[in-house]
Amino acid sequence: MTLSQRVIIKVFTSLTKLLCRIDDTKLARIPDQGPLILVTNHINILEIPIIYTCLQPRPVTGFVAAHRWENLWLRWILQSSEAIPVHRGEADITAMRQALKMLNAGYILVIAPEGTRSQHGRLQKAHPGTILLALHSGAPLLPIVLYGHEYWLDNLRRFRRTSVQIAVGEIIHLDAHGAKITRQVRRQMIDEVMYKMSELLPPHSRGVYSDLNAATEKYLTTQPNT
Repeated sequence: MTLSQRVIIKVFTSLTKLLCRIDDTKLARIPDQGPLILVTNHINILEIPIIYTCLQPRPVTGFVAAHRWENLWLRWILQSSEAIPVHRGEADITAMRQALKMLNAGYILVIAPEGTRSQHGRLQKAHPGTILLALHSGAPLLPIVLYGHEYWLDNLRRFRRTSVQIAVGEIIHLDAHGAKITRQVRRQMIDEVMYKMSELLPPHSRGVYSDLNAATEKYLTTQPNT
């Protein structure tokens, strides 16, 4: 771990503890080694420092919009924390290759399949790009959700700390059963993963994945990780 990473972790830890009461007891379920794709919901910016610090000392990376590198201060933080710049709205092959390289090196890759912050805390329709990374790398997926911090700015204005809950699901392996990986298959795969994420959330936060009776597991094999 570099000096820059130590500084960032120290600052992020101090900041999140000042702003939040974080229940991170379920993180003990995360494997302590090996490549892993962590699929998470994305409500606001607060998840980034929480997840990054709570997963230490595991090596962690994730996608961040490429335009964030235009800010010199942010560029130092992102480069030091080994984030991967991605150009949204296009098939960024360079970003995909970098992600595969880091997975092969045993990193945790954090991905928010929704693609953007919801702000309101309810799950939005996911993009299927995560599926390609999982299939090409062979890395398992692990759903993790954070909730309770939807209104952290309101709490901050009232000088109140925000309670943040973290829930962790079961390890998921994808199996296409020999089927051609069409767009439709990728869509069903990511929706099956998202329903697993939805199960971890309180009902009012499940959004477009609220109807758990509609969930399927055709392409999923789950593995307990307790």
